[in-house]
Amino acid sequence: MSKKKNKSGESPADSLANMRALITRFFQLTLERQFAEAERMLERLRARMRKNEWNRGYIQALNGIILTQRSGDERYAFLANPILDDEEAIEKNRRDFLNYVKSDIHAEYDRGFFSAWADCLRTTLKAREKAKQAG
Repeated sequence: MSKKKNKSGESPADSLANMRALITRFFQLTLERQFAEAERMLERLRARMRKNEWNRGYIQALNGIILTQRSGDERYAFLANPILDDEEAIEKNRRDFLNYVKSDIHAEYDRGFFSAWADCLRTTLKAREKAKQAG
């Protein structure tokens, strides 16, 4: 029995794993303030994601994340360095976003948007953990 393949010759599981890797890399680049490479990664993600409301919200959040990091505007204190130094605050915000994702009250677009933020915070926590182990 053969596995189903998509247009690029990947199985659905390979495609999902590849998308997750691209998304994680996008967050890493953004947090490292490597914006040109993060923008290229965002364009790759935009081209590969199916066109639906959930993905539209997710991509819009990615766009907002990179703009927020790039601007350094204090109105977006959520991603400000002091906030990123507080692991409890990061985890609390991540849980809040995941609750929004699970809620049927929110539209698909909103759930995709909040899911991207939760993924960003998960990547942030993992990067902090890795830095602790290395340091």
